[in-house]
Amino acid sequence: MLPLSERGLTLPPSPYRKLTPFAEAARRRGLTVHPLNIGQPDIETPPQMLAAVQQADIRVLEYGPTAGTDSYRQVLADYYQQQGLKVAADDILVTAGGSEAISFALLACLNPGDEFIVPEPFYGPYAGFAVATGTHLVPVASYLADDFALPPISEFEAKITPRTRAILICSPNNPTGYVYSRAELEQLRDLCLRHNLYLLSDEAYREFCYDGRFTSALELAGAEQHVVLLDTISKRYSACGARIGALVTKNQALRDVVFKLAQLRVCPPGLGQLLAQAAADLPADYFDYTKAEYLARRDLMVRRLRAMPGVRCPLPRGAFYVLCHLPVDDAGRFCQWLLEEFDLNGETLMASPAAGFYATAELGRQQVRLAYVIHHDLINRAMDCLEMALHQYPGRQND
Repeated sequence: MLPLSERGLTLPPSPYRKLTPFAEAARRRGLTVHPLNIGQPDIETPPQMLAAVQQADIRVLEYGPTAGTDSYRQVLADYYQQQGLKVAADDILVTAGGSEAISFALLACLNPGDEFIVPEPFYGPYAGFAVATGTHLVPVASYLADDFALPPISEFEAKITPRTRAILICSPNNPTGYVYSRAELEQLRDLCLRHNLYLLSDEAYREFCYDGRFTSALELAGAEQHVVLLDTISKRYSACGARIGALVTKNQALRDVVFKLAQLRVCPPGLGQLLAQAAADLPADYFDYTKAEYLARRDLMVRRLRAMPGVRCPLPRGAFYVLCHLPVDDAGRFCQWLLEEFDLNGETLMASPAAGFYATAELGRQQVRLAYVIHHDLINRAMDCLEMALHQYPGRQND
């Protein structure tokens, strides 16, 4: 047999897609599977944005600029400026989704063997990006009992070694929904300044902050050369398939390195940029509806979960995920059992076992991430399934 790369063999599976074969098998058996495992919004992509692609007069779909089109980068700079951020078009490099922005940041800021510190639970693919870039993810645990608040700065400091180059955060957080306060971000800023570290800030869910004001890492005074904003339109406009993200930094030397990395893939998606640029024509109150809808879904799901015996569920402050404790022996086995052996009137649900969002082996074993990205009546039906499943599951724990 031909050998395969160690990198490829050690890549971890996606924590929210690993059970997909079991869900597909359940659907083939005729079951309705409610997809709470993945953050795929059901809110429609704005028609104006789709029309920009559908009505484009394109004779040749040619290569675009490596950093993204000037027109889209200016639209994106205007968007950030409306959020109170001092961002110019030249600070932005358009990427193929947020995923490429994360990859570019790790490749540009760290050497192979270097380390970056991440509060856990974290967005599962971060672990895969570490393997793919030859870097090491170092976790610092946050806990459900504390609503997954930022761990004490002393715990970050204890993890710093001569190979540490960056701290990576996600706010509003995927998978917990926690939103870091300005005070917490300022503590991280001070830590990065003391130890000359990058602060990589994944702000994919910036528009969905429900209880208080969102603070961007780009607002942190004195850290302009350290902060790297990682962004995407995927969740903002329900445009996951457009594959348009951005890396934003005031650090010119870093931008130059990222630009060379971007040249390797030539340019970001041209049609995706056309779609994203049309967001400039959306009404000023566009996010009022989507934010209110997700807030109502959050409240519904949390209310249903908290009414189930043995379930512990913090209140997410942003994004559209709930990370909760279930009274089961192992959440991975339970989620697979839901798809293989359970149904309620021909329905079941798909959830993401939370162990895939942790690097520390013993954490998250009884937790799942649920995405409230489906309509209210479907959330209720999925919660009916979960409530009954917790009664029937052979591995239920009375804790």
